[in-house]
Amino acid sequence: MESPDLSPPGSDRPFFSRFRTTLRRAFFFGVVFIVNLIASLWLADLFWRIQFQKAHYPLLAIFILLNGLLTLGSFHAIFGFFDMLMGRKRAARITKLADGKSGPLAKRHAVVMPVYNEDSVKVCARIEAIYQSIEATGNLASFDFFILSDTRDLDLWVREETSWTNLCRRLGGFGKIYYRRRKTNENRKAGNIGDFVRTWGGGYEAMLVLDADSLMDGADIVKMARVMEAYPRLGILQTPPKLIRGSSVFTRLQQFAMRLYGPLFIRGLNYWQLGGGSYWGHNALIRLKPFSEFCELPALPGREPFGGRILSHDFVEAALMVSQGWEVWLAWDIEGTYEEAPPTLVDHLIRDRRWCQGNLQHLWLIFARKLPFSVRMHLFMGIMAYLGSPLWFLFLLLGTWIAWDRFDSNLSRLPFESYVDRWFHIGGIAQSLILTGAVFTLLFLPKILAVIRAIFVRDIRRSFGGFLPIMAGAFLETIVSMLLAPCIMAAHAMMVLSIALGRAVGWGNQNRETDGTSWGDALRFHAFPTILGILWTALAWHISHVFAAWMSPILLGLVLAAPVSVWTSRSRYGKALARYKILATPEELKPPLVILLADQARSAVDPALDAASSARHGIIAAVVDPYVNGVHVSLLEHSELTETGQALAERCLTHGPADLTKNELSELLYLAPAMVMMHRAVWLRSSEGIHSVWTRAVDSYRRRLDQSSIAENA
Repeated sequence: MESPDLSPPGSDRPFFSRFRTTLRRAFFFGVVFIVNLIASLWLADLFWRIQFQKAHYPLLAIFILLNGLLTLGSFHAIFGFFDMLMGRKRAARITKLADGKSGPLAKRHAVVMPVYNEDSVKVCARIEAIYQSIEATGNLASFDFFILSDTRDLDLWVREETSWTNLCRRLGGFGKIYYRRRKTNENRKAGNIGDFVRTWGGGYEAMLVLDADSLMDGADIVKMARVMEAYPRLGILQTPPKLIRGSSVFTRLQQFAMRLYGPLFIRGLNYWQLGGGSYWGHNALIRLKPFSEFCELPALPGREPFGGRILSHDFVEAALMVSQGWEVWLAWDIEGTYEEAPPTLVDHLIRDRRWCQGNLQHLWLIFARKLPFSVRMHLFMGIMAYLGSPLWFLFLLLGTWIAWDRFDSNLSRLPFESYVDRWFHIGGIAQSLILTGAVFTLLFLPKILAVIRAIFVRDIRRSFGGFLPIMAGAFLETIVSMLLAPCIMAAHAMMVLSIALGRAVGWGNQNRETDGTSWGDALRFHAFPTILGILWTALAWHISHVFAAWMSPILLGLVLAAPVSVWTSRSRYGKALARYKILATPEELKPPLVILLADQARSAVDPALDAASSARHGIIAAVVDPYVNGVHVSLLEHSELTETGQALAERCLTHGPADLTKNELSELLYLAPAMVMMHRAVWLRSSEGIHSVWTRAVDSYRRRLDQSSIAENA
């Protein structure tokens, strides 16, 4: 029996020719290399001019890396800016394959949303909005929806079941919207998606992978499906999600920055990666057949944090696709794609700890054989997103040590003739100022270009609220970002150190809503950067007032880490800024229809089927409430009631659910006969024969009936 051919169809004709792809990449990275080389030689010449010391060698090596990263990032925005000036028609855009096409889709597609301890009502609201948005296009018949639960909180599990049932009843979605909870959540999200692919993937051409906070417009989803059907070589079509619904200052800063500056970086990234793009883990359409064949991820050798299961699986899955000849594209022109951000700096750094470990695991893979250039570059950029912080920290420490040594020795500097002096007749101070100016230009030019574009393009200017809100928002974002950067640097440096020491991260649910970080939590969480900043400031002041002033942007951010973290976490300050349209985004000022649909969606809520009541919620409702019990039991596999199961149920009835361990409760909830038996027992047995938690739940029905009778008589 011959194995199926899984190579991309039409392998000799990529969407963007290999020659043009190579030319673009050579030009982009050639410019980055030359600019970094000039800056590095300029600094080396400056060190020679002031007399090379041993500490200058590691300082120069670190500068080459850090300035290379800065140049790489800055030129993404610069190339993106000029790509925009060339116009939409001349840009590399795979989605043009769907332009002008209409009619029903030829293949079936799945919309999958993995969830882990999430608010089920909000999850279902997003599913409802996407469902209705696709329905409005007339293509609903081509899509099925899957809520893939890895929830470990047993109360939330029951609430997921009732929310899903209510959603399907209201939308007529039985047979279109499916719910599945894994009994064992092996390999986290990657395992959850992998289980779906193995179980249901054969029935669909592609799957749209969402996060629990994702939202996408139906017309854009259909457009992506048309592109996937029109171009058989396409393996993954990634969209760049926009941040929405931020209320705290921190999330509003992120939203504004991503919405204003992000398009330039996205276009610049697309300029060189083309069909060798990356997958970001969500808001992407994936062709299932090659994904199933090539993207089953093995465990890395050794134990976590560097070994074990790969946490940042998305980059690796895209790498495997590209290495097998499939194309991965960034659909930069898909507008209706959204997600939410962590509400505070603390929550952001907690999430970063998981991402840091996952990206550092890629050190195993970056030098693997047969990986294309674009794949290695994506892995490298992901790794350096976190390794860059300890390098920056080390660079500052070495600079402080050199300053201390120079000022403490009281030795006069011997003048050396340099090439810059010989060729350009530039003095030492001017040479250092030129280098500083060049670095600051690379740092701030992307923001300047984005602001210029926003001001001079009328539609963009109006969408952000006008000239003054754009200028005020950009200024505030720049100042606060400068204060946050040193704190994030210190946090990332500690993350890398803890991973190097072998401390692995757990898998926790993400906090999506909060009323702010307390002062106590901020002082505890940011103790290291605060103490470091105070000590470093004292040392810098002792070395030289000039040196302290030079270091002040870094030192100020470290010392003020806790106050800035608390202030940016407050929603009331964010709402105050919103009243003046400061840090406003187009999605906030004029919400798209799919966001309005999600805000108004309430199909998952029905008092007749409710597992969130204060008197009986979660597990209690699954046992006591007839409707909740019926829904829960209907979703379980058929089984016989064993003596062990009956004994467990009797113990729960007599001593209450608190007497059972979490594993025992989970096992009990999977036993359909035991759940039916317990439901009958709480209603039929006398109150003396069962625990008070059950009798109180049963009495809550009587109180509700009494209150209804009083209301009717009144």
